[in-house]
Amino acid sequence: MNLSNVKETVSAARMTMTISAQRGLKTGVLVAVSCIILSQAFFLPSAYPSPFAMPEKLIYDLTWTGIKAGTASLELRDDGDNVKILSTAQSAQWVSVFYTVNDQVESTLVKKGPENFFQPAQHRLKIREGRHRRDKEIIFDCDKSKAYYIDHLKNERKDLEITPPVFDALSGFYYVRSLKLSVGQPVYITILDNKKVWNVEVQVLKKEKITLPTGTFDTIVVKPMLKSEGIFYRKGEIFIWLTNDKKHIPVKMQTKVAIGSITATLVRGLY
Repeated sequence: MNLSNVKETVSAARMTMTISAQRGLKTGVLVAVSCIILSQAFFLPSAYPSPFAMPEKLIYDLTWTGIKAGTASLELRDDGDNVKILSTAQSAQWVSVFYTVNDQVESTLVKKGPENFFQPAQHRLKIREGRHRRDKEIIFDCDKSKAYYIDHLKNERKDLEITPPVFDALSGFYYVRSLKLSVGQPVYITILDNKKVWNVEVQVLKKEKITLPTGTFDTIVVKPMLKSEGIFYRKGEIFIWLTNDKKHIPVKMQTKVAIGSITATLVRGLY
């Protein structure tokens, strides 16, 4: 899949929960949305041919220490010559009273790329977390080994040199899903995030059978070793449970926060 800051009280007892939930959402909500992500030496492991059914839409409940704090979604859809990936996260109503989270991330990819995967063309991130706003965009020109970074709120632009294959954080998550994963064999992926290129290691930890509201799944657990200062930055470890099949559907994601943990659990979807 290094990652960013996804950081009711009617009574004094709820005030403590609110402060902790705010921190947890700011450091954890987008983990649930797309948290996997992940040198110049780049290793391309084997990928499954066309592993994704389209359209695919995954809906998650976000919980903080067992309390529902929001919802998230991941969507993949065919758009003619392109593929669209959409990621969203919204805080629950009781959290929004004090700290509104409304995050949208979209990646556009063309139907060509390394190892039969798609090639990134555009990445747009629009974040509202409390009073914090971000509106950033990356336009890829992989044929010319260029990328163009735009901060729409600060009116900042920067031209970047890249060495394909390189992904944005969201498309990089889907690329990891397309790989043949084996326990004990890490995979690596190059990510362009927040004006920097990172070589991200994704550790493949173990196989585990888990039971969720949507059913019982044989999974393979991965842990991205994230470094980026963009939306995938985290101080705590991140674990992702992928179905142990060609689809590698993320059925559960979890990260530690200051108090407790944020967990994303698949509750429904089309896949």
